[in-house]
Amino acid sequence: MNLLVLGGAGYIGSHFVKLSLELGHNVIIVDNLLTGHKQSIPEKATFYEGDIRDRVFLNKVFEENKVDACIHFAASSLVGESMTKPMKYFDNNVYGTIILLEMMEKHNVKKIVFSSSAATYGAHEVMPITEEYETNPTSPYGESKLIMEKMMKWADVAYGMKYVSLRYFNVAGASTDSTIGEDHNPETHLIPIVLQVPLEKREFITIFGNDYKTFDGTCIRDYIHVEDLVDAHIKALEYLNQGNDSNIFNLGSETGFSNLQIVETARKVTNHPLPMKLGDRRPGDPDKLVATYQKAKKLLGWSPTKNIEDVIGSAWGFHQAHPNGYKE
Repeated sequence: MNLLVLGGAGYIGSHFVKLSLELGHNVIIVDNLLTGHKQSIPEKATFYEGDIRDRVFLNKVFEENKVDACIHFAASSLVGESMTKPMKYFDNNVYGTIILLEMMEKHNVKKIVFSSSAATYGAHEVMPITEEYETNPTSPYGESKLIMEKMMKWADVAYGMKYVSLRYFNVAGASTDSTIGEDHNPETHLIPIVLQVPLEKREFITIFGNDYKTFDGTCIRDYIHVEDLVDAHIKALEYLNQGNDSNIFNLGSETGFSNLQIVETARKVTNHPLPMKLGDRRPGDPDKLVATYQKAKKLLGWSPTKNIEDVIGSAWGFHQAHPNGYKE
């Protein structure tokens, strides 16, 4: 297939591109490189540097390529930043998706797999979260993702444009060959921040809060290896190719790990003492976020295959090989 990957130079997008090329697909990447990295783009892929909000630019990409399906990773994704810059998130995420859907309709592209988020659910007490849970986002980021899903629903009604929306929980890890991985600036995700200690980029790791309603008092999150995650996107594409209706799936593992467990596992993987300090709670951090993946298992044939040691071990492999990220 000819796959147009929006945000294909980013963390998750680059892993999807890698797998798609290995499976024999033709890949066209669109990325503005604000958070993506040109160094992660394989030679076999066709690359266009530009912004999906640029209607003329995106129309040119569709005109120059026969596109069979779109895989949409292009979005701003920092929850905290979205609270202080909400219009940036609605402009980039929502308006960008409006232009993309317009171009898909103009060029008769009827399939899209969308990178959504657990942030669409907001706060819930009962775990694990299923797709039937109420969506009540508590951040502009989560709200923007939910609006994007709703736009796809109405594009399906109006144009017969079929979509699969994949709601991620915590994505982590790197390619098993250590060639590509997570490189954000600033880094906000726990696992790469923890690994900065054995990389001697920080003296200790701070864990925020130890009085949550969990077995060890620290927050519990559901971690999925990035290679498992992109495998779900391939399976979602197969699901659409089989003529199935549009659908929404959670991508989780049903197994949560506490912040302390992440630190302990990182100590084991890196063989480093990894000094740790406790800090105050951060506002808005839920005690526990864990998702069921039974719907994805039943309808997509997808299940996570890698455990938390695989996740942290692969991340460690990438950061050892690229201690300064893609800057080298």
